[in-house]
Amino acid sequence: MTDRHTLERLSEEYRTNVPDDLREPRSFDWYLDALYEEPRIARNAHQRVADMFDHYGTRYDEERGVVEYALAADDPLHDGENVFYGREVHESIHEFVNKVKSGARGLGPEKRIKLLLGPVGSGKSHFDWLTRRYFEAYTREEAGRMYTFRWVDLCSVIDDQDPADDAVRSPMNQDPLVLLPRPQREEVIEDLNERLDAPYSLRNDQHPDPASEFYLNELLAHYDDDLQRVLDEHVEVVRLVADENRRECIETFEPKDKKNQDETELTGDVNYAKLAVYGESDPRAFDYAGAFCNANRGLFSGEELLKLQREFLYDFLHASQESTIKPKNNPRIDIDQVIVGRTNMPEYREKTGDEKMEAFNDRTKRIDYPYVLEYESEAKIYEKMLDNADVPNVHVEPHALEMAGLFGVLTRLEEPTDETVSLLDKAKVYNGELEDEEIDRRKLREDAAEQADVSEGMDGVSARFIGDEIAEAIMDATHRERGYLSPLSVFDHFEANLGGHGSIAAEDLDRYERLLETVREEYRERAIEDVRHALAYDVDELRRQGEKYMDHVMAYIDDDTVDDELTGRETEPDETFMRAVEEQLDVPSDRKDDFRQEVSNWVSRRAREGRDFDPQENDRLRRALERKLWEDKKHNINFSALVSATDLDDEERSAWVDALVDRGYSEDGAAEVLEYAGAAVARSEIEDGGD
Repeated sequence: MTDRHTLERLSEEYRTNVPDDLREPRSFDWYLDALYEEPRIARNAHQRVADMFDHYGTRYDEERGVVEYALAADDPLHDGENVFYGREVHESIHEFVNKVKSGARGLGPEKRIKLLLGPVGSGKSHFDWLTRRYFEAYTREEAGRMYTFRWVDLCSVIDDQDPADDAVRSPMNQDPLVLLPRPQREEVIEDLNERLDAPYSLRNDQHPDPASEFYLNELLAHYDDDLQRVLDEHVEVVRLVADENRRECIETFEPKDKKNQDETELTGDVNYAKLAVYGESDPRAFDYAGAFCNANRGLFSGEELLKLQREFLYDFLHASQESTIKPKNNPRIDIDQVIVGRTNMPEYREKTGDEKMEAFNDRTKRIDYPYVLEYESEAKIYEKMLDNADVPNVHVEPHALEMAGLFGVLTRLEEPTDETVSLLDKAKVYNGELEDEEIDRRKLREDAAEQADVSEGMDGVSARFIGDEIAEAIMDATHRERGYLSPLSVFDHFEANLGGHGSIAAEDLDRYERLLETVREEYRERAIEDVRHALAYDVDELRRQGEKYMDHVMAYIDDDTVDDELTGRETEPDETFMRAVEEQLDVPSDRKDDFRQEVSNWVSRRAREGRDFDPQENDRLRRALERKLWEDKKHNINFSALVSATDLDDEERSAWVDALVDRGYSEDGAAEVLEYAGAAVARSEIEDGGD
């Protein structure tokens, strides 16, 4: 047990997470020196967000041509609690970051809304949320630091300044560089770019916000245009940290009832408390509380963006294209932010079909955010869900989450155009199985992209629905005092609740029920495989057979000989033995060389990495050897005992249960599988024997 947390200890931990200069005012001259030492401090929002993704780590997936960002692939800040899984998701994140990076270089996307488009429950909102959390954290680190300014001692110069406003923070959290007149600012930025080590150039052509411009003009007039004196005596530079709760550099905007939508929510409004002090046309009487104002220097997140009225969306036109906002009865205000929108399919179809939305649609960069299409990756989503929850003491049986994921994926896939490829085959190809079969994964994806309304994976059953049903099945098992969650109980919950789920259309029910039967049959085959494993598995024999197979394969490839196990003489590779292994995977004779080369490459790769040969770590080879082992040993098994429980010897049954427990089953779950699949195995073998 760790020591208890005292207030002193908690306070010290907090202080270590606070930037050293968070509350330390600096001079403008200090800020210039800091920029010359580290020009990146003056980055714009796109540049800072782009660097943030790289800062937390990247890795390149050569096979998929996708950069995976640790922010989403590992979630280092939250110990992996928010990890994202699946090729499609990481492709979407990769595309999003590429658009931000293009915007950082000034290539055009900085003038566009990044619109995450996907079905409900695809994870787009969670990714947006995670990006905002990391941006907050990044701005607290040395690599992500940024600064703004505040006006001080204003009452000593400006006669009608409200004493309550003697010190005023930049209402838009602007970079202090905006206080330099444009010619002098350009000179500084030119110097900084010469020192900058980055793939982009620094730019800042913003005007100060109207209130700051007012103060700057008043002070310059008072000091006879002595800019240095104005900045030395009336400007303090302060550290700026993004914080969504304080509405600083991050803002989330949610649509309200259509009748209550007001553009001032985006652009700000008159500060009525100051109206009586300063007068109606005075920029000091404006309240910079609009969502675009709050998001300046960071991220604007528009939730369900396309649910907004058409007229309301017009405010996004200048915000995106011109990087300005135009409040009522006020001058334009420059903004600097990454504008992210999220929307579901129905709203997207409605708005794209509206000719009056052409200008808005032209200012968006759509990023498709589909459901996951690899069922093992989908299963990891459910594993994460269970890991992050207080799950009752219920054992999750093998295949339960994978088969749940398979059902979800099957509902999302487009039917293959090749009639020789089933939807189940396609799911297995996408999952990384059947790689050396005559199924072209790339062509499957290309055909699906042509068939789909938008892109593949944009409809089907959501992970949210499946996760909810898994949770219900777990609680049902608890109420019934069952200590395990089996695939069969998950299937039963799917079947019972598909028709009552609001996001599942009635016209899809029949197809989904047929797909559920496909998954039941796939599970049955896997359960049978597990039972066969329990009846005949021998790890030492499996390794011996694997080593023998590889010796003969390597000799075959090298046109060499092998030493006979019994005589020690050199003999030709045993073709009969190799084919006996390969036929367990239905590898045809004309594809045997491809399969042998594949496993040979795998062994060579492991050897280069200093890893020993282990057939259990190659899924296809393991399955082939297990099936051959079954063929070799099944003649010694008492199959009648599996058909009739009364014929089953307790010691024999216990050994089979133990073998299944070794494969990850609970004892009760193993007994269920023996009952479910054991009889099917026995009947099949008895019938074959009778033939």
